[in-house]
Amino acid sequence: MSGKLVLILGDQLTDTLSCLAAADPKRDKVVMAEVLAEATYVRHHKKKIILIFSAMRHFADTLRSKGWHVDYFTINDGLPDIAAAVARSAAQHDSERIVTTECGEWRLDQDIRSWPEQLKLPVDILTDDRFLCDKAQFADWASGRKQLRMEYFYRDMRRQTGLLMTPDGKPEGGQWNFDAENRKRFDGSRPLARPMQFTPDAITDAVIADVETHFPDHFGDSTPFWLPVTRKQARQALTHFMDKGLPAFGDYQDAMTSADDFLFHSVLSPAINCGLLTPSEVCHAAAERYYSGHAPLNAVEGFIRQIIGWREYVRGIYWLTMPGYLDENRLESHAPLPWFYWDGNTRMRCVSEAVRATREHAYAHHIQRLMVTGNLALLLGVDVKAIHEWYLAVYADAYEWVELPNTLGMVMHADGGYLGSKPYAASGKYIQRMSDYCADCPYSVSTAEQDNSCPFNSLYWHFIQRHEKRFANHPRMAMIYRSWEKMDGKKRDAILRRAEKLLTRLKRKPGEAELEPPL
Repeated sequence: MSGKLVLILGDQLTDTLSCLAAADPKRDKVVMAEVLAEATYVRHHKKKIILIFSAMRHFADTLRSKGWHVDYFTINDGLPDIAAAVARSAAQHDSERIVTTECGEWRLDQDIRSWPEQLKLPVDILTDDRFLCDKAQFADWASGRKQLRMEYFYRDMRRQTGLLMTPDGKPEGGQWNFDAENRKRFDGSRPLARPMQFTPDAITDAVIADVETHFPDHFGDSTPFWLPVTRKQARQALTHFMDKGLPAFGDYQDAMTSADDFLFHSVLSPAINCGLLTPSEVCHAAAERYYSGHAPLNAVEGFIRQIIGWREYVRGIYWLTMPGYLDENRLESHAPLPWFYWDGNTRMRCVSEAVRATREHAYAHHIQRLMVTGNLALLLGVDVKAIHEWYLAVYADAYEWVELPNTLGMVMHADGGYLGSKPYAASGKYIQRMSDYCADCPYSVSTAEQDNSCPFNSLYWHFIQRHEKRFANHPRMAMIYRSWEKMDGKKRDAILRRAEKLLTRLKRKPGEAELEPPL
């Protein structure tokens, strides 16, 4: 026997990974593989595949430079799945066992757990200690609670990590959460801080060519490609954001503008979620900027909350509830996903802009995802699995552990309030308040019942009406229902007719004869 075979996956590109720490480069071998199954179980955005494959190839070279033997299979080797790659390497090296760090998706986790029988080799699955809260710790936190609320989990994570805590155990600034200070509309008064962009090297150029060869029909533009694909580049992108973007991030983190796709967002999530950066180093870098006076507390707290609060929380929810969570659909949403989620062919300015940015960058920031494409899917009652697969496919930072709870729980409220206490349903007024999209939109955001009314407005009230039994007595929604009941009856009927007309139009398939243009 010649030692262990160390499997490293495409979202585990961290040199301190637990399976590497448990192995010896003098005796053990590493295997990495680009395989068809992982690239196609949903039709991933071309840039997402390019990011992962290029980062993997660069990481393999880094490991080799540190003395590791790496068996690396590219997509051109034609392996169907990861098990095939592992089986080939294990046989070649006569490996005595397989060691890997726990993976991020239930589907693959179940597959790996079948390998001892399938491959006739023991498999050691080690804890992914890049996360700050492991699965067992989260399960202990959740045990016995009637409701799981991120805010309380986040406070415990602040105490555990010491991030933004005073020596006497109090939160910096005297409060835990500064979200109320993070909702300014961007007025152009501050210079934008776009993310750092990198020129593809020969490795990335080769990956781009491979992706165009093997996945020509996948969604999205493959070029220009500028995301970081090495740890050095990711660290540079982190420093750039801390210097340029973080100081204004808090004020404008919920803002949207047609003038720029990024505003002050870091676009670091693709690098964090594939392992080029760790959540701990990113959060400590942000905290240092607060203590050095470089960035205000509302920006730093809001940034850190997204990582040690929301990111860790949704991962805990995912592993606590799978596989049943995937089948949740409490609002009985079954409508087809509108075709303009793929082609952007809609007159709704906010939606077309979000889809365009998604197609070009494999990225859109969290408010575009939640309050534009997500809000519309909720109001339309789009099939939960269809919108889940869309989000999983189109974003470079999307892995099921982080994407599914956000989509199913936060966007679609399909879990009945397990993750979020109320649905994030909103009319076009929210989008008008937080963006400049409405100014250039042919629809009127000021009306709900007219033929040119913003679709969000009538669809919002239709959503409220059709789910009245579920939400009318909800403490956070009772005021909305009182407003609906007080509205003139004729106006209510007109709003509902407008919504029904929109819903009927969306049932048509692309290419069918249209009496009216798409939304």
